[in-house]
Amino acid sequence: MDEVISRFLVTGKVQGVFFRQSTRLEARRLGLRGSARNLPDGSVEVWAQGSPAVLDALHQWLKHGPPHARVDSVRETDFTAADAGKPEIPAGFEVF
Repeated sequence: MDEVISRFLVTGKVQGVFFRQSTRLEARRLGLRGSARNLPDGSVEVWAQGSPAVLDALHQWLKHGPPHARVDSVRETDFTAADAGKPEIPAGFEVF
C-alpha cells in the first residue's frame, strides 16, 4: 500500500509536558518519518509519513500523548506525496 502524509493538530495541555519528544519516540517506534512542532496558539502540529495503518496507530497515541499531557482534540488531514501545502518530510522524525 502507498504511503500517506498526515498532518495532526493536537490541542489541550500539550506544550511543556514532553509532548513533542514523546511523539518523536512513538513515531520512531512505529517507523514513521516526520516532525512535531509547537504552534503559537499552544497546540502541537505533527506531520508524519507512512502506511495508513501505522498513521492510525500514531493518531490513536496522539489522543492521549505522554502522562502529563491533556489532549482535548486531534484533527487529522491526509495528503498524497503530490499534494501542495505540505512541508518536506525529513528522513527521520524531527522536533522543532
